[in-house]
Amino acid sequence: MESLPKISIIVPILNEERYIGKVLESIVDSDYDKKRMEVFLVDGGSSDKTVEIVKEYQKRYPFFKLLHNPNKTAPYAMNLGIKAAREEYIVRLDAHAEYPKDYLSKLIHYHDKLQADNVGGVVLTEVRNKTATANAIKNVLSDKLGVGSAFRSGAKKIQEVDTVPFGCYKKEVFGKIGLYNECLTRNQDIELNKRLKKAGGKIFLVPDIEAIYYARESFKELAKNNFQNGKWNMLTAYYTNSFSSLSLRHYIPLFFVSSIVLPLFCCYEISLAIAILYITIITLRSLMIKQRTTLLHQITAFTVLHFSYGIGEIVGMISVIKKRFDCGKRK
Repeated sequence: MESLPKISIIVPILNEERYIGKVLESIVDSDYDKKRMEVFLVDGGSSDKTVEIVKEYQKRYPFFKLLHNPNKTAPYAMNLGIKAAREEYIVRLDAHAEYPKDYLSKLIHYHDKLQADNVGGVVLTEVRNKTATANAIKNVLSDKLGVGSAFRSGAKKIQEVDTVPFGCYKKEVFGKIGLYNECLTRNQDIELNKRLKKAGGKIFLVPDIEAIYYARESFKELAKNNFQNGKWNMLTAYYTNSFSSLSLRHYIPLFFVSSIVLPLFCCYEISLAIAILYITIITLRSLMIKQRTTLLHQITAFTVLHFSYGIGEIVGMISVIKKRFDCGKRK
């Protein structure tokens, strides 16, 4: 492992008491030489035992470094970590995930082999509590009808993509394209990777690299998370002044929910027809993919995911219009 380059790992954290131990153990158990890494845990002011757990690990493993993030958001945390990083490579990890022993070494191997600017792998969605609801959510977040990204629904070969999760960059990349956009509470990784692509960078998804991501386990948590994801799609376009900071797939829920809601004001038959078609499609798909759950739970998972995301985008669009209007009034 001595031939491998030195790396700086950055993990934004906030109230991760249930998950942080697994992340830290993943890093400790890694086959990467611990003398060739530094790990920044950037805490946004956790009110649970997250910091206490990190400090216990610091007593045994000095490569863990705790940073305070007064802004609380992930992009601010990433920028703090990047500025503090001393090594050649930056690896961005998530606190809601677990990583196999060879995760870090494979990132570096493929980064060099592919002459990439960013490399990431596929995400295997898991849940800690195997309830019917949690399993339905797990299924929908691993299915192409639920999520459009190849890194979640699966990939069979190495491919160039527009974004990857938990990626690996050379630190010099940030000197060329800039740091994370601190205006964004969500979508910061996607927006950064879009800038990287526009600058001629190459981003690769490698199926041989896998991480386990722990999903929300209730429909309420799923709805809340995806409502915010949808809302921030619109706000991302606003703050970056470009719809191209995201991909077309991110706007599909907006078109879908709008196609049901808007005709209600003039021709409800169209809304009814689209709703029936939608229910038919997700019912058939639910029959195909449901594992360790019920048909009703699986249909509900699809519906909550799609509608919360789409409604979030509508609310986000209204927020953008309001911001534009308020800006116009100030002028």
